[in-house]
This record gives sequence, C-alpha cells and structure tokens, in this order.
Amino acid sequence: MAYTTIDNPELFFQTVLWTGNATNARSITLDGSENMQPDWVWIKNRTDTNSHALFDSVRGATKFIESDTTDAEATNSGFLQSFNSDGFTVGDQGRVNANSQNYVAWNWKAGGSASSNSDGDVTSSVSANTTAGFSIVKFTSASSSGAMTVGHGLGATPQVVIVKDIGATGNWQVYFEGIGTANQQYLKLNDTAALANHSGLWGAGMTSSVIGIGVGVAVDASESDIAYCFAEKKGYSKFGSYTGNGNADGTFVYTGFLPSFVMAKMSSSTGNWSIFDNKRSSFNVVDEMIKGNSSQAELANSSRKIDFNSSGFKIRANHADINTSGGTYIYMAFAESPFVTSTGIPTTAR
Repeated sequence: MAYTTIDNPELFFQTVLWTGNATNARSITLDGSENMQPDWVWIKNRTDTNSHALFDSVRGATKFIESDTTDAEATNSGFLQSFNSDGFTVGDQGRVNANSQNYVAWNWKAGGSASSNSDGDVTSSVSANTTAGFSIVKFTSASSSGAMTVGHGLGATPQVVIVKDIGATGNWQVYFEGIGTANQQYLKLNDTAALANHSGLWGAGMTSSVIGIGVGVAVDASESDIAYCFAEKKGYSKFGSYTGNGNADGTFVYTGFLPSFVMAKMSSSTGNWSIFDNKRSSFNVVDEMIKGNSSQAELANSSRKIDFNSSGFKIRANHADINTSGGTYIYMAFAESPFVTSTGIPTTAR
C-alpha cells in the first residue's frame, strides 16, 4: 500500500499572504504550484486587532463568522466577495484589505457546491472532499433538546469536528477524538479554557456517516449551524496530542509529513489556540504566531517557537501555550509535502 494518496497537498490546502491596498473587488491568487478553488477561507489581519473572519462556500461568500467571538453569522459585501478558481476576491474593508496592512488566509478545499445529505436525523447541506478528509456541513438542529445525528459525507469517521451556531450567539464547540471522556469532551475555539466534559454534548458520537450532536448542549434547538469535519489522511493531515516537557529542547511530534500549518492548544489547562504556517515563517524557527481565539495582531518573533521538519514538528520553546512540563496539547497539522510520496520519493527538510 502506498505511503500516501496525496502527493501534492497544495491541491487541498494552501496559505496565502498579501498586503492590503483598500481597493474593492481585489483578486487574491494562491501562489502554490497547483490551482485550488477554496471552500473554506479563514482570514486574519496580521497587523491590527481585527477579529478573524471565516467564510465557506456552503453558507455563501459574503457571510462570515469569527473564531475569536461567540457572535452569530453576519454579512458584509466588503469582506470576501467570491471564491475563485485559484483564490478569492476581497472588498476594501479593514478585516481583509486595509491599505498597507498585512493579511494571511488559510484555505481548504472541500467538495465545491453542497449536496443534500439525509444520512442523519435531519437533512444537511454538505460539501465533502473524501480524498482530503474534509467536509463543510450546514444544518438546522432539532426543535427539542436531546441527541441527534447529522450526515457529514466523509465516508470515514472524523477525528475533529468544529461546530458553531450561526443564527445566534454561542461558543464554538470542538470535538477531538481520543482525549477526555468519549462523546462528552470538548474545547472552545473562541476560548482559552481547558478540555471539559458535558454529558450528551456529542450525542451518540461520531461514525463514518454521521456526527452526533447534543441539541441544547452543543447547539441550540431549532438553530442554523455549521460544522467543519476532518478525517485524518496519511501523509496529508494529522490530528493528535503530545506531552510538553517545559524545555526549549521540546517534544518532537511525528506527523508523517513536512507541515505547512499547525494549530496547537493546551487541553489539560488554559491556553491559546496557537497557529503557525510555512508562509509567515518561511524557514526555521517558526515563531510568527497568531491566536485563533483572539483578535490580537500577529506575534512576530514570538516566544512560541517550533520547527517544521520533514516528518513532523519540534517544539523549540517552553512557553505555556505550547510546552508546559507534563501538559497535554492537541494539534491539527496539514502538509506541505508527505514524508514519502506514493512513488517512494522522500521529502527534503527545511
């Protein structure tokens, strides 16, 4: 069996940087070796304290939600205006294109236009990419509290599910396989809180066809919701945990690929969602960090430091957000290139 089925991860995930010029209808082109029309675009102003803005093709280009707040979905035609064949178009607003300010967008490819999915208790609209293990799921929760299921379209059991009410204020709920109590553990993307447990939060749990949702717990009753679902793919994505050692010569985390994106969060105690990528830090050490749960500007040359290596990442600082001695951390990582391609060619280190 081949080591990986994804030899070029840029078909499914890319990061892009730009400097704003305050012009309307500006096209931002992904600069990878492959054209990719994104379905999920996560934008952050690196220079200023603007909230994050998250867009997806299922909800529609001009609709955004914020990873650092509990706010409901909002619409602004001056933010992201369209998803293009190799990028997207932005307006002239400060969140996305203020003059002389610096921006980053993380871009994932799902399945394009959504399809109706009736695998669960309610019908969902799903854009699924089974090759890359990523789907966007929009649904309306049941009218009364209790366990419900929603089809996700991946054909594999997701390891990570990120859920948000979009029609009302509410926390981002994050399911992460393998930590805490089965079907009860959760983290909040908009918060620094440690892993917590709540009975029934994820209903009957996750399967290869549905995600479990606790109505009245994970989401409100009769509410519009969005879920981002991830199933691990060897050589392309890895979702796991590591234990900190409190030392600048920190833990090495094997992913099976050279990372292009890592987001880590301390789950055993409070801590920020620390986001690193290979475009803002184009060589080691990787120390340009953005907090996914905060509107704070990018921390350049920060005290959170990691290396991206050919088969994983290594912690290079003892900051509590990434490396407290004995602390448990969860992470999501996506590849720049697999450690070994499907034809047996190894990747090179940075």
